Order: sequence, then C-alpha cells, then structure tokens
Amino acid sequence: MSAHPSTPVIPPTPGTGSGPRIRLHHLQKAKDEGTKFAMLTAYDTMMASIFDAAGIEVLLVGDSAANTVMGYSSTLPITLEEMVVFAKSVVSGAKRALVVCDLPFGSYEVSIEQAVASAVKLMKEGGVHAVKMEGGAYYAPHVRAMVAAGVPVMAHIGFTPQAEHALGGYRVQGRGDAAEAMLADARALEEAGAFTVLMEMVPTDTAARVDAALHVPTVGIGAGGATTGQVLVWQDMLGLGEGKSPRFVKKYADLRSVVAGAAAAYHREVLDGAFPSAEHEFGQ
Repeated sequence: MSAHPSTPVIPPTPGTGSGPRIRLHHLQKAKDEGTKFAMLTAYDTMMASIFDAAGIEVLLVGDSAANTVMGYSSTLPITLEEMVVFAKSVVSGAKRALVVCDLPFGSYEVSIEQAVASAVKLMKEGGVHAVKMEGGAYYAPHVRAMVAAGVPVMAHIGFTPQAEHALGGYRVQGRGDAAEAMLADARALEEAGAFTVLMEMVPTDTAARVDAALHVPTVGIGAGGATTGQVLVWQDMLGLGEGKSPRFVKKYADLRSVVAGAAAAYHREVLDGAFPSAEHEFGQ
C-alpha cells in the first residue's frame, strides 16, 4: 500500500495537465500500489480538453450521451455510428487521458463476432483506446475474443443501464445472496482478459469484496470508496441537470445556475440594446 494514496497515477505537468499518455499499465500500477485514478464522461472536444488538462486519467465516451446530449429517457436508442461520432470528438481533445468508449445496446449481444466487429469499429473509426461492455459472466467469451483481437475491454457489472427493463428499473445490485453471483461475474470477466471491472450501484461491502478478489483495478459509481477508480457523468458532477441527483453524485459546481444566469443576462442586454456595445463593433 502506498504511503500517499492520493498521488496521481502519472502526475501531470503543474498547471497544464500535460504529460505521458495514460496506459493500461498505469491503471494497473495504481491498483498494485494502492493509489487512485479519476474517470469522467465526455462527449465533445471542448469538455474532453478541459478534463484532460485538469489531470483526469480516464475519459469515458458513455452511452449516457443518449440521455445527456440527445435527450432520450434511456441509453437504449443510441447507435454504434453515433458513438463513433462522439468518440472522435473526445479523442481529438484528449492528449493525455485514456479514452474508453461504451459499446451501445445492440452492438454486441447478437454474437461474439458482432462484439469484435463493433469494438474494432470504435477503435478504427473513433480512435478510442479501449471499449466498455455491460454484462456478467455470460459475456466472458465476448471479452476474450475482443482482447484476443487487440481491443482492451473494461467490464461493467452491477446495475447495467442497458438492462434496466430486465432489472426492474434503477435498483441497487449485489445485495444479499446476489453478492456471490456478482463476485463470480467479476472473476470470470477478469479471467477473460478485462483490464478493469466497473461496478455501478453496488453496496459498499460487496464492491470491497470484489475489489479484494481481483488482480485488475476496479472502478466505482455508487460503489463506495474501495475501488481504485471513480467515475461520474460530468453533467451530474458539475450540476448541469435539473431535479434530484442520484445518491452517489457529488456536485462540485452549480453549472446550471451559472449558465442560466449568463443566458438571461445576454437576453436582457440584447433586448435593452446594451449588447453589442462600441467595444464589440467594427469601425470604418
């Protein structure tokens, strides 16, 4: 265990966030040494660049773009082609962070061959460094085939949003006897070659058991502090959404109020004739 658990995986250059590209072995080193890494979603170049410069180690091109960008009520409608577009945008803004992209619903379930083809498309056309796939031990053969094809895979267990209808809605997973099944899933996915296992909405004790049982690092979202990494949707983290946030979200800013205030001020100045003023105009 490291004496400095808050030390970054690779300290960025002070004030710039620049430095060597984060690789899989850096995340593994964090697990081995007891340090941590941070992960945020990103869907466009500008936010990716900001998070990259801030030192965030992993950027997730999440299928949550279906909700946060496209306005759908679930992640299910987003397509592989749309994920490629978001991936390209994020990759262009990330100079240091490892970029992981979700395999969207319907892009890997049909067959192992479909999973490999979809993952290769995200890497070839989207330029990402790894993919993330939801599902338990059933998908271990898919993970093994993708890894064999040269695609690093982050596994995602616990609450898996693509299976929300099968799971009965947004519910905590891995309680009671279900903890053993989750542990078995995690072990199977690690054995298949997953470089990381992400757990969503899982009791802290269950997540800690899974983390202790695995050699590879784990990432948590609503899974307590035992995991090596933590991930949040950036719009949640910066308070851009409206309504009640999930229990596991901490708001580090109230961006919705800031943006709304700025838009209202702009609207008012346009109507009042205060904008544009002389300083914003061109002379002869």
